[in-house]
Amino acid sequence: MKLAVIGTGYVGLVSGVCFALKDNKVICVDLAEEKIKKLKRAESPIYEPGIEELIEQNLQEQRLEFTSNLEDAVRRSDIVILAVGTPSLPNGEANLQYIEQAAAEVGAAMNGYKIIMTKSTVPVGTNEKIREVVARHTRHAFDIVSAPEFLREGSAISDTLHPDRIIIGIDNPALRETMVELHQDFTDNIYVTDIRSAEMIKYASNAFLATKISFINEIANICEKVGADVTNVAVGMGMDKRIGSSFLQAGIGYGGSCFPKDTNALIQIAGNVDYEFKLLKSVVEVNADQRYMMISKLRESLGQLNGIHVGVWGLSFKPNTDDIREAPSLEIVETLVKEGAFVKVHDPIAMDKFREQFNHELIQWCSTPEEAALGSDAVCLLTDWDHYKQVDLRMLGSVLRKPILIDGRNVFTEQQIAESGLEYYSVGRPRMSGLNGLSPSVAGAV
Repeated sequence: MKLAVIGTGYVGLVSGVCFALKDNKVICVDLAEEKIKKLKRAESPIYEPGIEELIEQNLQEQRLEFTSNLEDAVRRSDIVILAVGTPSLPNGEANLQYIEQAAAEVGAAMNGYKIIMTKSTVPVGTNEKIREVVARHTRHAFDIVSAPEFLREGSAISDTLHPDRIIIGIDNPALRETMVELHQDFTDNIYVTDIRSAEMIKYASNAFLATKISFINEIANICEKVGADVTNVAVGMGMDKRIGSSFLQAGIGYGGSCFPKDTNALIQIAGNVDYEFKLLKSVVEVNADQRYMMISKLRESLGQLNGIHVGVWGLSFKPNTDDIREAPSLEIVETLVKEGAFVKVHDPIAMDKFREQFNHELIQWCSTPEEAALGSDAVCLLTDWDHYKQVDLRMLGSVLRKPILIDGRNVFTEQQIAESGLEYYSVGRPRMSGLNGLSPSVAGAV
């Protein structure tokens, strides 16, 4: 099929690349000329493992092209995919300015019947607005489809090529065959429903996953007070098929471009129809509080923050991405700086983006985890990159001014800590110590 993808962010670029891999002819459109020039050289504007190799492969096999000429792309395509951003407004609602603008330009460019498929995350009822916008700018017939994405940054290609399911929302039954044909190369698990339900499925799915994260973090906080180990609790819970083990990893909360934005948007959607989503409001509140757990543990271990030296490992909201949107690191580092701490930060990929958003004379940018740790009073692990999992903990204990490791992602085990020479604080587990050869269970007794 001939596809035009409007927008070359995470959703648009990954979708375009993966559709091209399935022998569709894909034109990716972006108004930013510099971005298009880079993409034509197979240089990705986003960090996503494997994306540049696939772009180059598709370009060489002439299944994929990039352009800033939206009109030409629409005219040469049968299906137009809207994949522009819908960032949050100050009140939490989704900003639909960009998708409405794209819809207007698509309508004006149409030279015949088109299927317009929305992959952007949009509030319930948005596709009806898109229909109205397109209709105002064209006399040609068209249909609207909602096909929300469920990819995860860092594994976006795999999630697109091997999805758990594909959701398709239509209001014209005649589209079912075409839409299933377009997607069935990815999976046979395709659920076709009405457009409003498809829009809601996206928000409901992300809200439920965010709820699981905040729930296990609340359990972790109780575990610390009663002497239980949340990692063991999560294993036992996850063995129940009704619950499942995914998204039960306690830590410093979720971040990124989806969960924070979508939970707040769903709260606003509910409020707009005079319904208070109390549960989801609590999920958001718990997540906002959880990241400050790192600060309280620093105070517990060091007594004060003013004048101390803290190594920070990890700035991106999760590993395998350079995305720092809503990352816990932003508030944690900013709080440390405000309290007068000297902060030595390291991240394998995200330091440049972080520095663009927040920089300060008290921040030192380090090229290795070891450099960030050297001479610090404590190290705080915020992102569970493999780089940090592989650090020699005995070495870490020897280069720290004070042997304190605060693990916000529960990366290390009791066995690893036992002979590390570190005082170890994690999330929802008893405090452990590898000092003087004591076993964690003994040294961590409280």
